[in-house]
Amino acid sequence: MRRPALGKGLGELLGQAELADALVREIPIDQIRPNPYQPRRQFAEEALHELAASIKAMGVLQPIIVRQEGERDYVLIAGERRLRAAKLAGLTTIPAIVRSPTEQQMLEMALVENLQREDINPIDAALAYKRLMDEFGLTMEQVAQRVGKSVPAISNTLRLLQLPEYIINSLREGTLSEGHGRALLMVKDPVQQRQLWSDILSERLSVRAAELRARELRAMNPTPRNAPADAPQPSSVPETIKALEHNLSAYLGTRVQVVQWSGGGGRIVIEFYSEEELGRILEIIAPHGF
Repeated sequence: MRRPALGKGLGELLGQAELADALVREIPIDQIRPNPYQPRRQFAEEALHELAASIKAMGVLQPIIVRQEGERDYVLIAGERRLRAAKLAGLTTIPAIVRSPTEQQMLEMALVENLQREDINPIDAALAYKRLMDEFGLTMEQVAQRVGKSVPAISNTLRLLQLPEYIINSLREGTLSEGHGRALLMVKDPVQQRQLWSDILSERLSVRAAELRARELRAMNPTPRNAPADAPQPSSVPETIKALEHNLSAYLGTRVQVVQWSGGGGRIVIEFYSEEELGRILEIIAPHGF
């Protein structure tokens, strides 16, 4: 089943009519330089060799897109996997469409192409989002619009950059998923965070299992170091209420206080210490929105 396009496709970014009318040229491969804005840093060797074998048998079925910078100087815009595979297949030329995008468009197109093929790891995606925001001044809302994702999805991916380098490396290598990374973000204590990372890898924990363990760890140490000094402290409560508070704290990954009034009513206080924390809790309570 064909995967639906995300956000602006390459045709829309470059101009659909222009692409439709563009002439395809055969350009020498040795005259094409890599895209300096390519967000993806790693390419699966096995998949590249499979594509190279296909190119040997059928040729390059979809042209790459390049920008001409000199008489014999081209910079790749989109199609790096095809270019690499064509080199492996022994081709000396490759079909290409020549366009003249801005540097921002080059980054956007490379990012969109990889996202549409799900060929980019979450860390490289996060760095590309950050680059669009830092270098080109895009807001998070504009980045979300460009790549066809929600603002919370962009925010959650960017938060992965807060993780320690050893976890970032695991995400980049594909041994951890983005969901695992978000679970690890829930654990603030560095020793417990490293232990959970190790458990995920050694026990091959699912994202759901990792989230449950992260909530258990958060319940053991529910108040972050940056919590307000006057945060409510637990009072003397019945054992049944204590058990309920413990279970809710473990499930939500934060401190929960249950107050029961004499008339049978009461209130539940769920603590959070940042906007990101609130967003995470709301995703747990209402994963499909309100």
